[in-house]
Amino acid sequence: MQQLVKDTNAWACYDCGKCTATCPITRAGADYSPRRHVLAANLGHEGEVDRDPSLFACLTCSLCDSRCPAEVGYIQLVQKLRERAFDASIQPECPHGGALQSVMRMMAKGGAQQNRLTWLDDGLETAPAEGEVFLWTGCTVYYDAFFPEFGLATVAGTRAAVKLLNHLGVTPVVSPDERCCGHDLLWNGDRASFEALARHNVELVKRSGAELVVTPCAECARTWLLDYQPFLDGLKIRVQHLTEYLLERRDDLDFKNSRTSKITYQDPCRLGRHLGVTHAPREVLAAVPGVELEEMRRSGRRGACCAGGTWSNCDRFAKKIQVERLREARATGAEVLVTACPKCQVHLACAMKDPNIGKEIAIEMRDVAEVVASALV
Repeated sequence: MQQLVKDTNAWACYDCGKCTATCPITRAGADYSPRRHVLAANLGHEGEVDRDPSLFACLTCSLCDSRCPAEVGYIQLVQKLRERAFDASIQPECPHGGALQSVMRMMAKGGAQQNRLTWLDDGLETAPAEGEVFLWTGCTVYYDAFFPEFGLATVAGTRAAVKLLNHLGVTPVVSPDERCCGHDLLWNGDRASFEALARHNVELVKRSGAELVVTPCAECARTWLLDYQPFLDGLKIRVQHLTEYLLERRDDLDFKNSRTSKITYQDPCRLGRHLGVTHAPREVLAAVPGVELEEMRRSGRRGACCAGGTWSNCDRFAKKIQVERLREARATGAEVLVTACPKCQVHLACAMKDPNIGKEIAIEMRDVAEVVASALV
C-alpha cells in the first residue's frame, strides 16, 4: 500500500475535499467520497479501502484529477485498489447480468470463433489481415446486439469510419480476429484477462504490418495509447483517434453542400480528460458545411460524464447524471447530440427510455464519423 500511495501521489493530498466536491456521483447524492479513499490509503487501512463496496461506484471520469491542487492520481489509485479487491474475490454487481463482462472474458480465454464483420457493406473496402492502417473497430457490434430496445445503431459510426478512410484513399485492415481491447475488465480489476486481450491484440496488429492504428472509439484510443504501452515490446506504431486522423487530412475531405444543422458535442471522458483530445472533434465537425456547433454549459475538459463507467454503474445516481446532461444538450437548441464514444450513446439512450421524462430529454444521437461521412460527396 505504501508504494501505491507513492505511485499515485496520494501522500501529497491536502485533505481539501475538492475531489469529493467535484465528483459527479457525490453531487448526485450518493454516499461517496474520493477523499475518504485517499485518506484510508494514506493511513494504511488496506482492509477498509479494499473492501469498501463504494470503490466500484467511481466513474473513473477523472474530473477529480483535473481539479486536484496536489495532483493526486485518484483514478489510478482506484484502478489499483480494484485489482486488489478483485484478487480478494470482491467484484461489482454488474448490470445486465454481467453478460458483457462474460463476453469479454470469453474473448480473453480464446477458442471462441467470432462473427463480428457482418456490419461491413459491399461498398466498403477493407483488408482482412495486412495493410498500413489498422482500423480498430471496438465492440459496437456487441452493443447493438445487447441493447436492441434502445433503437440504436452504434455500429453506424464504425461503418462511417471505414467510409471516411476509403474516401481518403485508404483501405484499412479490419480484422475478424480483433477482440475487445479489455478496457472495462482493466478498470474493474481483472488485470489477468486484460493482459490476455492486450497480448492478443498487439500481436494481431504486429502481424498486419500496420504502422498506424486508427479507432473511432474513445475508450479503445485510451487503452491503446496508455494501457497497451507495456505490451508493445518495441513495436513502433502510432495510435490516433479517428478525429485526430481526419483533422490532419481535413483538406482532402470533399464535402457537398448540406442543410444547416445545429448540433452539440458530448466529450467522452476517455478522449477529453484522459487523453486531452477536445480540439480535433470540434475542428472536424466545424469543417462540415452547414454544421453549427452549440456548446453545452459543461464542455471540453469540464464536460460531464455520461455516467456509464465500465458497465458497473447503473443506479439512480447514474440516471440523475444522465438526465441532467440530456437537459443540458436540449437547452442548446441542438437537433443532434454528437459524440465519439458508443457507450455515451448507449447510456444516454437508456435514460431517454424513462417513461416519466423520456420525451422531455429525448434527442437524436450520432457519432462524429456519421456526421462527417454523411456530408461527403
